[in-house]
Amino acid sequence: MFVFDAHLDLAMNAMEWNRDLRRPVNAIREREAHLKDKPDRGKNTVSFQAMREGNIGLCMATQIARYVKEGNNLTGWHSPEQAWAQTQGQLSWYRAMEAQGEMMQISTLEQLEKHLELWSTPSDSKKPIGYILTLEGADSIVNFDYLEKAYQQGLRAIGPAHYGPGTYAQGTNASGGIGNKGKALLREMERLNIILDATHLCDESFWEALENFNGPVWASHNNCRSLVAHPRQFSDDQIKALIQRGAVIGNALDAWMLVPGWKKGVSMPEEMGADINSAINHIDHICQLAGNALHVGIGTDLDGGFGKEQGPADVDTIADLQKFLPLLKERGYSLADIENIMHGNFLRFLRKAWKK
Repeated sequence: MFVFDAHLDLAMNAMEWNRDLRRPVNAIREREAHLKDKPDRGKNTVSFQAMREGNIGLCMATQIARYVKEGNNLTGWHSPEQAWAQTQGQLSWYRAMEAQGEMMQISTLEQLEKHLELWSTPSDSKKPIGYILTLEGADSIVNFDYLEKAYQQGLRAIGPAHYGPGTYAQGTNASGGIGNKGKALLREMERLNIILDATHLCDESFWEALENFNGPVWASHNNCRSLVAHPRQFSDDQIKALIQRGAVIGNALDAWMLVPGWKKGVSMPEEMGADINSAINHIDHICQLAGNALHVGIGTDLDGGFGKEQGPADVDTIADLQKFLPLLKERGYSLADIENIMHGNFLRFLRKAWKK
């Protein structure tokens, strides 16, 4: 079945983890098996080959670069201009992959429909993986001239904050609202019809953002606080508010977000029961709150700073997303429901948002 993945850090893997995603997953693992700088070295799950094997023909692909002010101990750049330059380097990699026939940027409804038609037609030739640019954390937007330029480059969704405090909103493990700068950003996003990604917004910023934004809103990669109690997850009230806005929430596959009691660097997926079924628990919870299967999708975040050591036990590569199909069927989901979860809900959202 065709899969739309609403959150993949492809350029980050290429430019910061130094992974050539044109190579098979096992080849990438072998090449970096001797490296010890990151806990996921030699445990990656994503490559173009694996995406094609899993029929993951379209994704939201990130640009990400945090600006950190003095006193902020998170990793990041020391000026928004440096952060902008980092996102431009990531964009250059996407462009290079386009030139190699590996990827194809999607930024209009016409391009979306043509790409879906391409992937619906059997072919022995290598199909380019479609990508839609999304910005994870808006710190790199130096001013709104930069936002306009980013839109012209194809940027179609923005999560105003990532981890910690941000310029335009407060993210995971931070607190506070969006302030005047955040409100101004949302006005410009609404003018350009850029999707608001509510993922990573702390509670105060989440509610203030929804109150001040009238454009399309979704959450690309988020799970349920009632199942795993952490402010990174959405409360039931937040999920209900997103449902009322017509949002789709992408199911994230970071193991600590799937099961309670996870200890980073200590817990192992098999021991903790972190698997695709535990991911479906979060999908099912959102569906129960909605009363239907129209507001949840797939937003894996695979290789978003973690690998097999912190992913579902039954996911060796991203191709294993196809394992969702029989497990969702066992839970009583119809074929139409499963199609909506795997791609249909996000595609319907995009068609509506881009119809303007």
